[in-house]
Amino acid sequence: MPSSPVVAGGLSLIAVALAAMFLWAVDRSAPRGDAAARRRRLFYAGVGAFGWMGLLALAALSGILARFDLKPPPLMAAAVASVALGVGLGLSPLGAELAGLPLWVLVGWQSFRLPLELIMHEAALEGLMPNVMSFSGKNFDILSGLSALILAICVRHFRVPRSVVAAWNVMASALLLVIIVIAVAATPLVRAFGDSELNTWVAYFPYVWLPGVMVLSAAMGHVVITRRLLAERQRSPLDRGAASPSADRFSAH
Repeated sequence: MPSSPVVAGGLSLIAVALAAMFLWAVDRSAPRGDAAARRRRLFYAGVGAFGWMGLLALAALSGILARFDLKPPPLMAAAVASVALGVGLGLSPLGAELAGLPLWVLVGWQSFRLPLELIMHEAALEGLMPNVMSFSGKNFDILSGLSALILAICVRHFRVPRSVVAAWNVMASALLLVIIVIAVAATPLVRAFGDSELNTWVAYFPYVWLPGVMVLSAAMGHVVITRRLLAERQRSPLDRGAASPSADRFSAH
């Protein structure tokens, strides 16, 4: 597998940044109270986040993820586990606490998909990644990242109807699902786009962090936003529709 300093460095930077942002979010959403318990919570979250990244890195460096001759391919199992872990975290008690963060933060979290798609486009240009997975092919997830950035700013400063946020969440979730389907369809197991458009690069380090960290983070984020919107619907009618931008600002713990 040819290496690219630009693509490898960019993906690694985004992956580490997402892990750091996750720890920040875990700390900010922690219930007030015992400082020692809060530190333990942060420690365990760090071990889990960076432990998962390390496990994926070891699996890729060992070559096991590139064993496409196995049925099912280990890479497929890792991808399924990543999506399941993201959804599971979003549905967990931790996900409920993360849903208490300001809505503009939760939406803005998804803006990492903008630089990610630019890096993926570069990967396609360099021949690392099949073109079908870039925005010059059939992947339009760059719209999710760009719209997340714009919507987060609007939610932060203006009264945005929650129906708009809900519609955006559905759209961005659908675009995420589309690229997941494309990525699976392009694997050697399916070969839906022919032998010239095979998705094998994510079996190698650090590209394995694309499904293992980026897709996981996006899936978790959408579940958390959904939980936040559903929680708001259960409030009084006066609190529904559009919330004051000041209500979505940070308060000191």
